[in-house]
Amino acid sequence: MRAVESARPDALFHDPFALGLAGSLGESIANQIGGIDLVAGSIAVRTAVLDRLITTMVVQNGIDLVLNIGSGLDSRPWRLTLPDEVHWVDVDLPALVAHKAEVLSGERPLCRYSAFAADILHPGQRAAVIAAHRDAKRMMVVTEGLLVYLHPNQVEALARDLHRQTTCQWWLTDLVGPRALHVLNEIWAPRLRAATFQFGMPNSVDYFGRLGWREEAFHSAQEEARRLKRAPRQPWLVRLFQHLAADSFREEIRRAAGVAALAREETN
Repeated sequence: MRAVESARPDALFHDPFALGLAGSLGESIANQIGGIDLVAGSIAVRTAVLDRLITTMVVQNGIDLVLNIGSGLDSRPWRLTLPDEVHWVDVDLPALVAHKAEVLSGERPLCRYSAFAADILHPGQRAAVIAAHRDAKRMMVVTEGLLVYLHPNQVEALARDLHRQTTCQWWLTDLVGPRALHVLNEIWAPRLRAATFQFGMPNSVDYFGRLGWREEAFHSAQEEARRLKRAPRQPWLVRLFQHLAADSFREEIRRAAGVAALAREETN
């Protein structure tokens, strides 16, 4: 999907590594799923929003380590301009880490880079990942496209473990609400042949707040898509209904999907 966006004349970003990372298998999977334009548009928006937040927050907050958990085929260390002193660490399953290392073996990252092969759902391996980076002064965690697959108990365990690391100050993650979670399970899970999508809290602010993570900002996917000119056209009747709907319903739709910037707070 990043390769599809990169090929557009009005691309929101350019990822010259995406096609090589996905390979012919990735392209085949995308064609089997269908709805490429819709999926590519939503992923392009999410990517562009996170690109902007990462580059801005790293500089503004003096971040010296970015811990990218569930990094998948992310190529940001090779395409984002980050300070030389920033250490970017990818964390994912061994097969994914090895695949990316092989594909990008001839490319030079634009910041200090390393990868950590681990299953973050395993408590011991998760602890090892965090312990290995205790020397960071100000850490920011990124979990893009990950939490929605996890059970709320697994997200809670991750949130608590990250919070115990006092130098972990920021957390960027995409989130979906219950309405979007239902759509994912009804329409996209069968196409993706994926396990059930699980994490979509009706009130993510309260959920993360009680775990020591304050929501500093929420970037609605709907609003960002309009701003970036990637919003699918809606029938006029749908637009009218949303305009006339109660404020609570409009807010639910606004928060159906988006990217949250979470800040660590001290807890009693």
